[in-house]
Amino acid sequence: MGKGIPRDIRVDNGPEFRGNTFTHWCKDMNINILFIQPGKPMQNAYIERFNRLFREDVLDAYLFEDLEQLRKLSEEWREDYNLNHPHSGLNGLSPLNYRNQINLNLSSLNVS
Repeated sequence: MGKGIPRDIRVDNGPEFRGNTFTHWCKDMNINILFIQPGKPMQNAYIERFNRLFREDVLDAYLFEDLEQLRKLSEEWREDYNLNHPHSGLNGLSPLNYRNQINLNLSSLNVS
């Protein structure tokens, strides 16, 4: 499945996901809400880990002057996380280092 509107969204049971705004938006967008079982955060482990890291690195680390500062710091963190953060699925390499390693391996194969 390509980019676009997801068919399902898996979320925990927090009030932000039980409220009218989110549930009506999902209904309007034809998105199924898949709630994890209460007390079972491992059913949504990837986002739980992401949330913990974002909370520790951004939300708990700064006192924000305004929403624009929060947006700017969040975007900087997201970019760093997506490019430079080591991922176990990439043998502990960041996406940039992994790509560089692949490029090195490919260029070594093309040596005459």
